[in-house]
Amino acid sequence: MKTVHVVCKREKEDALRIAQDVVMRFSGQCDIMIEEEAARQIGYARTFEMEQVGKGADLIVVLGGDGTLLSVSRHGKGAEVPILGVNLGSLGFLTETSIEEFAATLANVLRGDFSVSKRIMLDVRVKRESDTIFDITILNDAVITKDALARIIDIETYVNEEYLTTYKADGLIVSTPTGATGYSMAAGGPLIYPSLTNIIVTPICPHTLTNRPIILPEFVVVRAVLKSKDEKVILTLDGQVGFPLEYGDEVTVKRSDHIVHLVKSSSRGYFEILRTKLKWGER
Repeated sequence: MKTVHVVCKREKEDALRIAQDVVMRFSGQCDIMIEEEAARQIGYARTFEMEQVGKGADLIVVLGGDGTLLSVSRHGKGAEVPILGVNLGSLGFLTETSIEEFAATLANVLRGDFSVSKRIMLDVRVKRESDTIFDITILNDAVITKDALARIIDIETYVNEEYLTTYKADGLIVSTPTGATGYSMAAGGPLIYPSLTNIIVTPICPHTLTNRPIILPEFVVVRAVLKSKDEKVILTLDGQVGFPLEYGDEVTVKRSDHIVHLVKSSSRGYFEILRTKLKWGER
């Protein structure tokens, strides 16, 4: 590998320290470039803009947490290079590699000795009347949700243009298997092995208790139409990007052509991470 992009969680001092260590230890093996704001803080000259992450690189190193990796996955979706996520807090679902194993893992990756987990992304588009007014590609989930003080909202939902139902609920989540351990799980959605390619639709606190989460094939198009007037409703993407919705807006979600390649941890598997994060087996 010739070029490595390093992205740091900016408010994490540990991330900046580790980025400096990466430069000292590995700059003789490859070209290390650091996201410009973090590079400025440590006085490093080889930089790139976040919007260009992954472009021209052979590897992206993310020093932070799952939120930082989600941001990188959206900005770098066109590059589709392996992402090595290093968790600097509690064990993450996406940032699997610990600080302790990071140096050895990076050395292996630079030698080409690693495996990846391929994760699907979703293309999300908002249409108002006949115009597309917003679009984005995400890794985790798209969430239509009401304001805290709003009443239950109506969301008319279709799958491949076949009417599914009109959810009367606090909201609706459309997620990837990667996002299944996020808001979807909190709302009662199923756990899906992350390398699968299904799409999960999960209502949030539905008024009709028989409205349950549904697992759909990968190549369907989910279309949700907001049918509530005079309510404050927002579309939230990966828990990080928000877009306000109006009555009649159509949110379309489908599998993207882009794939995220996550470098697997050398010391722990998915089920160990699941047990640890969800505290399975503890009394």
